[in-house]
Amino acid sequence: MKLSPDYKSKIRVASVQMALMQTPSFRDLFDRVRAFAEDAARQDADFICLPEHFTLQLLSAAEQKLSPEASIDKLTQTTAQIVAEFTGLAKELNINIVCGSHATRTDAGKTENITFLARRDGTIASQSKLHPTPDEWDVWGIKGGDSLEPIETDCGPVGIQICYDSEFPELGRRHADQEVGLVFVPYCTEARSGHLRVRYCCHARTVENQCYIVTSGLVGTIENVENCDEAYAQSAILTPSDAGFPPDGILAQAPINEENLIIADLDMTMLEKARTLGSVRNLANRRNDLYDVKWSV
Repeated sequence: MKLSPDYKSKIRVASVQMALMQTPSFRDLFDRVRAFAEDAARQDADFICLPEHFTLQLLSAAEQKLSPEASIDKLTQTTAQIVAEFTGLAKELNINIVCGSHATRTDAGKTENITFLARRDGTIASQSKLHPTPDEWDVWGIKGGDSLEPIETDCGPVGIQICYDSEFPELGRRHADQEVGLVFVPYCTEARSGHLRVRYCCHARTVENQCYIVTSGLVGTIENVENCDEAYAQSAILTPSDAGFPPDGILAQAPINEENLIIADLDMTMLEKARTLGSVRNLANRRNDLYDVKWSV
């Protein structure tokens, strides 16, 4: 199976491992985001990825902890500003920004967990989380999105799988069938066990689909935010485990539970070599006569 011919041969990616902090205002949060983006842009990164649910920090400024419904109301009020700020920042710094994720009500009244991708040409795209966790569903009323499509960028098509989505192998295979070789996974997990579920599944996806995956997680603790007391992460840039790649499939990773920015260069031609000449060729060796992944949309 070929990668999309639109891929640049070399892509530099950055991942933000962000610490939860009491956040007095939208500007305080966005100034932190800008500092990370400026750092990545100075290093000529093509992409920077932020963690899932990083905008929950905006709720910490409330005089009293908001209820889940009031929290979604508050976050929805910031959605247009978030889109505008990220769109402007991506164009200003000439970097594609995978904008973590943001819980918001859509125009149809449905609460979703959405990742926006602000392209450096000033346009924006989005991907909704398809599989809300039981906790997201029960507490926030978040419902799953309805489609999984590649997002076109100047570096080629990329995929986004938000946290729990990475634990469903059908999504990785769907992206591989769509000629995607680079997938971003913003995540937020409160304990090491949850982090490892995401990490192990992302490693599996790189082997199964011979792709790169960039994970970006939240860390630390925060008060006055419903259903977000603490977070555990070790964000990473992951590769297949084959000749020419790191033996452990880890190109870069952040220190555990410390705010950090990691950057690495991805050679997309290596994926093509792995798919055609690798010691294992998972995509080429599929038994389509026995099994396949079919999507209804």
